[in-house]
Amino acid sequence: MPSRRQDPAVFSSVDDHPRSIVMPDKNTLARARKDKREGKSPSTQAGEFVHEEIEHIRAGKHGARSTEQAIAIGLSKARRAGVKLPPPPKGTTSEGLREQAARDIQRGKHPDRAPNPKRSRAMKKKLKGEGHQIVSSAALSRHARASAKRRTAAERSASARDAVRTKSPSKRSSAAKKAAETRATAD
Repeated sequence: MPSRRQDPAVFSSVDDHPRSIVMPDKNTLARARKDKREGKSPSTQAGEFVHEEIEHIRAGKHGARSTEQAIAIGLSKARRAGVKLPPPPKGTTSEGLREQAARDIQRGKHPDRAPNPKRSRAMKKKLKGEGHQIVSSAALSRHARASAKRRTAAERSASARDAVRTKSPSKRSSAAKKAAETRATAD
């Protein structure tokens, strides 16, 4: 009798493989490496993994309970892939979440280790039953506004200054034009 791993009925396609939820796509890894080469921050590199997770949920590979969970899965993947993203600061999240982030960072130092197949299957089965609307444009927009409200004007301004440092003059120019267009249509 063939083992469960070899049975073609169990894993009919690459997407059904239990690792697909844990392992990032090659394109995502390539985009994150490109961001690193360009000198972009670890959070920008991690954004590639978050974007991948959003695409997976939209495509119906699995769901998520909330927008925060979708983002957290992406950040966890990023840390496990070796992105030097520090754990959240003390007082901003639960102790358990900070410990998990630290474990993900340790795992990122040895990314070749295969994930536990039993745990991967269980996680995928659980997420399959969750919703897909939490990564709609409206839901992401609500989340972004809520997150921005929690930050002070000084913090928002400082992060904008940081973002400008990694933009080329042509990209700054196109971003300014886009912002002006957005302001014009909002009026």
